[in-house]
Amino acid sequence: MDIKILGPGCANCYKVEETVKKVVSQLGIQAEMSHIKDMKEIFKYTQVMPGLLVNGKLKHAGFPLPSEDKIRNILIEELSSK
Repeated sequence: MDIKILGPGCANCYKVEETVKKVVSQLGIQAEMSHIKDMKEIFKYTQVMPGLLVNGKLKHAGFPLPSEDKIRNILIEELSSK
């Protein structure tokens, strides 16, 4: 699974990133994670940050920040769609 956090590097972006890492660890799934901070690249997907991109699909953008439960549901949904 490919997971990207979209955001300039603010506290909220890092909070989403940490929450995603925690859920990935809890689920025990293999995931390649990265944090995209380049605004040109981010704007290809959204203009609202922070964003969460899973396997090339925008799954969340903006506020409120996604909860652990929401991220868990997003990742499980993506796993089951294969």
